[in-house]
Amino acid sequence: MAVKSRSVNMGMREWLMLLLLSMLWGGSFFFTAIAIKSLPPFTIVFLRVGIAAAILNVVVIALGMKMPGGGRAWATFFGMGLLNNAIPFCLIVWGQSHIASGLAAILNATTPLWTVIAAHFFTDDERLTGSRVVGVGIGLVGVVLMIGLGSLKGLGTDFVAQIAVLAAALSYAIAGVYGRTFQRMRIEPILTATGQVTASTIILLPVALIADRPWMLAMPGLPVWLAIVGIAGLSTALAYFLYFRILATAGATNLLLVTFLIPVSAILLGWLVLGERLGLNHFVGMTFIGAGLAAIDGRLLRKISSP
Repeated sequence: MAVKSRSVNMGMREWLMLLLLSMLWGGSFFFTAIAIKSLPPFTIVFLRVGIAAAILNVVVIALGMKMPGGGRAWATFFGMGLLNNAIPFCLIVWGQSHIASGLAAILNATTPLWTVIAAHFFTDDERLTGSRVVGVGIGLVGVVLMIGLGSLKGLGTDFVAQIAVLAAALSYAIAGVYGRTFQRMRIEPILTATGQVTASTIILLPVALIADRPWMLAMPGLPVWLAIVGIAGLSTALAYFLYFRILATAGATNLLLVTFLIPVSAILLGWLVLGERLGLNHFVGMTFIGAGLAAIDGRLLRKISSP
């Protein structure tokens, strides 16, 4: 059954939330780079969603709100946690252990393309249009240019790992469409985010225990714990609250444009915080990404073409 929504327009508020979301998820690369030096991948993923779940549950209690108690709501939470966290997180972690991170980022940036296709078939108000397809293509070119054409050298090798990252992108896309179910169920975004990461924590606990045996690990230092708190509190708890707010008002296709913006945020944060240099390819890539977003949004093109 097709999902219905009140609006799929991107107003100024939605664009600002999307930019903030891209910064939060772009910043996760910094936190992960610190944590991965002392902790194995699945333990980091589990701690990320586990601490985020604890934070969001405390916020829900502090606000005097109650989590839905019905079986249907929690079945949907577990479905969302599986599609939006457990499956893609594990596939990307495994894929990145076999292919370069730049190539993985490019493959992950196909998420909006899969979302445009999924939304066309499973929603009533996010139909496939020429401007959306062109916009996704332009944005993907921008991501490739920004990350660097050299990242494509590994394309075709480690085929299974590349398929894993593409499958993660497809999982994110399906989750974006599936997540609109919460709007029909009239569940607030803060409760949706809390339910998703709580379900993800339950799903990922046995994965971390079996794969990483964390009880055998040395206790990490303070910088690692600060990075974990950062990735859990900012890049997960706050990020998923924004995720479901945007999803409820702007739709899945618009929401997952954030995939194009994450490399921009990560590179700009590297420039501002770490003093990394920006090259011509970064500026050209940003220009293409901006053009792609404008094409998908459509309003600028309509203004230009109107008499």
